[in-house]
Amino acid sequence: MTLPRRASRDPLKGATPAVRQSRPGGVPVFTARLRVWLQALTVPALLLALFEWYTRGPGAGSEALAPPSLALKAFWGAAADGSLWQATAFTLGSAALGLLIGAGLGVLLGIVLGLSPRAARMSFLSIEVLRPVPSVALIPLSLLVFGFGVRMEVAVVAFATFWPMLVLAQAAARQVEPRLLEVALALGLSPQDRVLKIVIPAMVPRLFVALRLGVAIALVVAVTVEIAANPNGMGYAIMIAQQSLDPALMLAWLFWIGVVGFAVNDLAQRVQAWVARRMGVFQ
Repeated sequence: MTLPRRASRDPLKGATPAVRQSRPGGVPVFTARLRVWLQALTVPALLLALFEWYTRGPGAGSEALAPPSLALKAFWGAAADGSLWQATAFTLGSAALGLLIGAGLGVLLGIVLGLSPRAARMSFLSIEVLRPVPSVALIPLSLLVFGFGVRMEVAVVAFATFWPMLVLAQAAARQVEPRLLEVALALGLSPQDRVLKIVIPAMVPRLFVALRLGVAIALVVAVTVEIAANPNGMGYAIMIAQQSLDPALMLAWLFWIGVVGFAVNDLAQRVQAWVARRMGVFQ
């Protein structure tokens, strides 16, 4: 006896590539994405055109502003001589290392405090006293301990990213389904296996929200430290441009910092979506 074959779940199976790459409305995916990008760039383009007109017209005598066209020329100059890439690599490297340290320690301690109400009560006062301390207030102490350079900047970034990761990881650990922990106890899993196999996988979606916040904080704090004290990186470069009375180069660095921040945030979103797909979590 021959059983009937099940219908395919893919409604586009057997269709031509043009149809498979189109949305239900018949619009190709590439065209739809291009349309979205053009719409998103409309307002920035209008603002840049207005700023260009102002700096070449009513504000032509300003010593603090420069036309975007001159800023673009200064940007290409910095890219050509390598200073752009060197400063960017220093800032991103310091921010990434500080985030790695701060996020790692914050997640570990957050899991402990989230799973242990007694530990949370004992550490509540210390956390609430230290957490509001601005990260830039740590710069003088970091200078005394580490001096100028990578270690000083990494220490400040780690301090800044530690607290949001701690608070969000603690909240995520508290929201783990209690029945999962009961199953882990019934299976006789060790505390380490419980955390690695039960708690952390259940926390991953919320942890990525915390990680995206930490990425933004790390970049902002790294640039701030470089502006305030550290003679390296993109923050120091924009300060040198300001002190040299070169508004075109200063605006070029400001624009580039914004682009780098956008790229880092977009990368974090893509990693979050990839991990969610691998874990079967639909957003």
